[in-house]
Amino acid sequence: MPTPRLEVRAARKQFPGVLALDGVSLTLAPGEVLAVVGENGAGKSTLMKIVAGVYTPDAGAVTLDGAPVRFAGPADAIAAGVSLIHQELNLAENLTVLDNLFLGRELTCGGFLRALDRRAMGAKAADLLARVGLPTARATARVENLPPGEKQLVEIARALGTEVRVLIMDEPTSSLTQKETEQLYTVIDGLKAGGVSVLYISHRLAEVKRVADRVVVLRDGRNAGELAEADVTHDNMVRLMVGRDLKQFYPKVKRSGTGGAPVLSLRDLRFRGGPDAPVSLDVRAGEILGTAGLVGAGRTELSEAVFGARAITSGELLLDGAPVRIKSPADAIAAGILLVPEDRRLHGLILPESVGFNLSLPNLDALGSPFGVKRRAESALHTTWIERLRVKTPSAAQPVGLLSGGNQQKVVYGKWLARAPRVLILDEPTRGVDVGAKAEIYALIDELAGTGVAVWMITSDMEELLGMSDRVLVMHEGRVAGELAGAQLTEEAVMRLATGGTST
Repeated sequence: MPTPRLEVRAARKQFPGVLALDGVSLTLAPGEVLAVVGENGAGKSTLMKIVAGVYTPDAGAVTLDGAPVRFAGPADAIAAGVSLIHQELNLAENLTVLDNLFLGRELTCGGFLRALDRRAMGAKAADLLARVGLPTARATARVENLPPGEKQLVEIARALGTEVRVLIMDEPTSSLTQKETEQLYTVIDGLKAGGVSVLYISHRLAEVKRVADRVVVLRDGRNAGELAEADVTHDNMVRLMVGRDLKQFYPKVKRSGTGGAPVLSLRDLRFRGGPDAPVSLDVRAGEILGTAGLVGAGRTELSEAVFGARAITSGELLLDGAPVRIKSPADAIAAGILLVPEDRRLHGLILPESVGFNLSLPNLDALGSPFGVKRRAESALHTTWIERLRVKTPSAAQPVGLLSGGNQQKVVYGKWLARAPRVLILDEPTRGVDVGAKAEIYALIDELAGTGVAVWMITSDMEELLGMSDRVLVMHEGRVAGELAGAQLTEEAVMRLATGGTST
């Protein structure tokens, strides 16, 4: 047996009140892609941070190519050839792509008075960008001006710029289009061929099956099992992750696709920062309208315009058939049009504040009195939604930023559901959410549609799109390219429309 590239033996890590890892072990061979999966809170991130030098284990050992290592910090890990690409991007937004690629390891030239070697960095940057499928011209772009998918690819390119032996990818496709994801697969194939080992974390089990040579499953901070490549199936992974079978991942009872009367209608809508093409659509009572499209198709921007976060420049927005003016998010909220945003940490929550604060904030009109907030009513609201959505938190006083991704997402849902929405817009409703929490969120969405709420779901997850939608609109370069329902609703038809083709 060859010496493992990486070996973790009986790693243990305790935080105040939480045993995050309890004797977790794994091995990673040279040139192997090992996926590490598990629900939020299973210990995946803690384990990866131990391997990458962010945390020191309380017990256990880590070896790299057979030699024991104990990193004092991430810089030590990087110097040893271990790089971690975080799920939450770690880029300097005000700098160019080139500056980010070499930040902290700039190339210099000259003698005593050394200067940055821009020519050498530019040549190497061109090679790194080409490896992840980005044009060389992006090197001079400021990172803040890039779409989320390209920022993710820059993060990957930066990691490739080191002499990497072990590359850890934490949810690397969460902001990527299908085309960019395929490019990532090509990058990973090239890394494997060059002997680089990859630790791959993802909640998207279909891509785990595509990319992994083996799968290690964690549950509640312990090893739950391991799957060889031939045994890597969706059902096997789910069974080990949650300790039970999920017979009904997506709701089996599908609505007709026609729904009730239109609740929200867009008629030739144009908005600031959007494409020149007008957009028209209806979201009906009691249906889940899915919306698909590649990055840059304008899906998120359209939802922001409807929610009042972007100015509508022309066209008409109707609510229950009557014109309505939405000039700000406050107008949309008052009308019952509510948005669960793509980036919950940036736009959906105030992370340093408590779970209770975040639940209360958009509901102060109902909780207020001439003498201040009605504390008893506020406490009842907190209890209702924490219990109903099964938010895993010690109390309503817990800072929401300390919760897992799935529980943060539930808090975003809770703050809006307390307002009894008429239209609920969901932009990437389960991004970065584990499989167990996904099933709970899908059941919640289905329940809302069943009570007559008009649900408009924007998603890049093809399984989610096909599994949850009654009807799908596909966008291409800012316009609605087509509508699919029933037998027409297939992955191939969605991709044809999304790339500018026709549905047949």
